[in-house]
Amino acid sequence: MAHASVPLIALLTDFGTAGWYVACMKAVMLRICPRAHLVDISHEIPPQDILAGAFTLAAATSWFPPQAVFACVVDPGVGTARPLIAAQADHHRFVGPDNGLLSLVLQRAKRLALVRLTNPSYWLPSISQTFHGRDIIAPVAAHLANGCPLRRLGIPIRRYRTLTLPPLKRTRQRLSGRLLYLDAFGNLITNLPASLVTNPSGCQIRYKHTPVRVVSSYGEGRTGELVALVGSSGYVELAIRKAQAAKRYHARRGDRVELRWI
Repeated sequence: MAHASVPLIALLTDFGTAGWYVACMKAVMLRICPRAHLVDISHEIPPQDILAGAFTLAAATSWFPPQAVFACVVDPGVGTARPLIAAQADHHRFVGPDNGLLSLVLQRAKRLALVRLTNPSYWLPSISQTFHGRDIIAPVAAHLANGCPLRRLGIPIRRYRTLTLPPLKRTRQRLSGRLLYLDAFGNLITNLPASLVTNPSGCQIRYKHTPVRVVSSYGEGRTGELVALVGSSGYVELAIRKAQAAKRYHARRGDRVELRWI
């Protein structure tokens, strides 16, 4: 475990681990901030899936210690005019593309400062138009970990690009939500907040015409049974014990999930 005085940089990308991309980012960071403790949130975000990256980042960040720096790359617009930004959001700092990837964590911050990265003094000398993660995001994150003030990195801005999440739709005794994320276990994470199922006996969930029983743990599900429970991210998720609900039901993000009050 890293000591509190050791700079901590967390990485989130869609690069996977088969290639050299993640290693290059880490090498750049360690050249600039040799004391840094590097933590991998995930490098298995589906390629160019900004929403999956944003959801994963938001689920992880609150568990990190103060002053942690997050270097985030899910960047379909790399090499274009899309901005790169750095942010101080409460006690954490973030670097990434301004494409919505950071928006779920930034919008819940009580104190927020933003800059657009415009100062090449904190970048690598040579910039590839296909690898801003290595050449801009990684060095900026390392400089932040070294204590560089946010203001030196670029021009202050007030706004950032946000994601449009599917809204909940209410009609009398029903609430219609959507699948937000399919995790590595094949569980289906919805946009239904945990607060909606505080009384499991008073509600029922339906997915693809299947009634789904609300339980308190995965182990309560019967063999092959699709169940609903409150997941660690604070949302209702659907799961099958010892099986992948995503494969069994051919699930896709955006599928409708219905909550009924009994």
